Amino acid sequence: MVKMLHLSIIMATLFILPTVSLAFAAETTGEYLDRKAEIWNLFFRMMTVAFVVGGVIAGTMVWQVWRFRESNPKAKPTPYEEKGEL
Repeated sequence: MVKMLHLSIIMATLFILPTVSLAFAAETTGEYLDRKAEIWNLFFRMMTVAFVVGGVIAGTMVWQVWRFRESNPKAKPTPYEEKGEL
């Protein structure tokens, strides 16, 4: 339940608030929104977030592979490897 709350807060921050603020900003006559520009802006924001999240995930995976490699001097065998059960 808490995860859904956090997800909804993030989605509201990224999508709903900028769109609503732009819609209310165009109240005067003769002032229109350029939909193509706004869609591109949202796409650009989401791609920026996606690249940052992807970079963090890729960095975490590289760190895990580097940290838990077999040739690491700090690596200890698991209890199953010590007993020879594996």
